[in-house]
Formats: sequence, structure tokens, C-alpha cells
Amino acid sequence: MIRDLCDGQLEGAEIGSTEIRFTPEKIKGGIHTADTKTAGSVCLLMQVSMPCVLFAASPSELRLRGGTNAEMAPQIDYTEMVFKPVVEKFGFRFNCDIKMRGYYPKGGGEVIVRMSPIKQLNPINITDRGSVTKIYGRAFVAGVLPFKAAKEMASAAVRCIRKEIRDLYVNIQPVQEPKDQAFGNGSGIIIIAETSTGCLLAGSSLGKRGVNADKVGIEAAEMLLANLRHGGAVDEYLQDQLIIFMALANGVSRIKTGPVTLHTQTAIHFAEQLAKAQFTVKKVENEDDASKDTYIIECQGIGMTNPHL
Repeated sequence: MIRDLCDGQLEGAEIGSTEIRFTPEKIKGGIHTADTKTAGSVCLLMQVSMPCVLFAASPSELRLRGGTNAEMAPQIDYTEMVFKPVVEKFGFRFNCDIKMRGYYPKGGGEVIVRMSPIKQLNPINITDRGSVTKIYGRAFVAGVLPFKAAKEMASAAVRCIRKEIRDLYVNIQPVQEPKDQAFGNGSGIIIIAETSTGCLLAGSSLGKRGVNADKVGIEAAEMLLANLRHGGAVDEYLQDQLIIFMALANGVSRIKTGPVTLHTQTAIHFAEQLAKAQFTVKKVENEDDASKDTYIIECQGIGMTNPHL
């Protein structure tokens, strides 16, 4: 996909290859289509293409096909409800239109992403988590799966959260995806906590054959609660997705996180190698609560400028 975005040269990109050689050219705007032909994640296609088309010569429309709610990748609901509002703090906007949802194993989903290029990214500072003010989400079923399963996921998740957070109304909507907007069968849940400082943290899970719906709901709830316990201002799945933008931004960015994931360490490694950005990761010494495992990731961005604007 990135080769096509920039008319580049790519060698060795086939199954079984242990080395690729990629020579990028000028990044083009316009309409680009990428189809995984499986339940391969459209959100991962979006993750890799977005930093590129921000520095294109003209606006882009990305037509991405595959899985929208797939394992080992962000669900499209996470991308829309958590990633989008946070990444837009770097000073750009994008529009994400879910035409069709697609699930494992068939895929068949389609998302259209539209965005305009920018001159430069602003740095971000997300270090003050604030207190949780709202918890909301959606539990969905698609295809032949019974609506009852969505209700069970939602109520199990609510019960699990209530044990730990008693003073907030938890609003998780059960949803039956319309037949004309979902391809194949799937189910899952995403739960988001919003804080007084505008931070968004989430927990999510997908239904699997042979796993009780309430277990799926509890898994998402426990993931959210774990992300609230560490005291970070971003959750464990957002941290690595912000690294490339921090590296390209003009100035110093800071994010406060829980334990730094291997994904994030890898993203930092390559951002330092390829973009020559400089990162530091420091543990926050919490006087008030020694049990909290919190870090500040700081980056001196390279101030990448768009040569076409």
C-alpha cells in the first residue's frame, strides 16, 4: 500500500521473504484502494498510511478493505472513539466512514478515510489524567448471532466495573449491526472511560466460538480497569500508535503511560533509527502511591515539514 501511495519501488515483499528493499518516491494524494482480501485489519492499513498521506501533495481518500473488528489489531470502534480524538491533537483532522463491517475469517469490511495534508505536526502533551467522569461503550452482534449475546456482554461488563467504580453510571449500549452494514458474523465490545482532562482510555474484546458472551464482556471490563489503575493518561494500546506522530512533530511531546509495551519500545527504536527523533522514557516516582507503575515518554520531534505545501 505504501509503495503505491508514493510510486515507490518494493522488492522482496512476498511470503517467505526475510528481507525487503523499499525505495519511496513522492507521496501522492488522491484515491487509494487497499484490500487485504481477508479479515486482515483495515485499522492497521490506516495506521501505516496515515503518517504518509499527511505529507502528501493533495488531499487523500483511502478505501481500505478487510476486517474492521479483528483480533491482534485495534477495532474500528477504538480507532474512531479513542485514537481519532487523541491523534487530532497533533493538529490535523480526518474523516472515517465505516461503509461495511467485516469480521474473522471472511473480512469484507470497508472503511473510507479522508484527510488533507498539513505543513507540520504540532507536539502534544498528555500527562494529566484527571479523574474518570464517564464510562460508556457498545456491545455488538452481527450476522446470525443472537441479540441476547450483546445484552449479556454489556451487563457482565457493567457488573464487573461496578465492583470497582461505584459512583458512575456505566452506559454500554447493546447493538445489532444492520444486515446491510455488516458482512459475515461477529461480536465484540468496547468500553471507554473519559476523564475530566479529556483523556480517553479503553478496554475491548471480541467474541469467539465457544466463549460465553459474559466472559467477553468481563475481559473488556478488566482491561479497562487495568488501564485505569496504572495512572497513565493513555491506555496500553494507544501508546505505541502515537510514537510515529511524536517523532515527526515540531517540538517536544510528552505522554504519561502505564508500563511501556514491547510494541512501544519497538516503535521508539525505529523512530529513532529512521527519523532520528530522540526519545526518553522515565519512570514516575509516585510519592502518594508506590504501587503505580507510571512512565513519561518524551520525544524531541524532528519537525518534519511537508515539501508540497
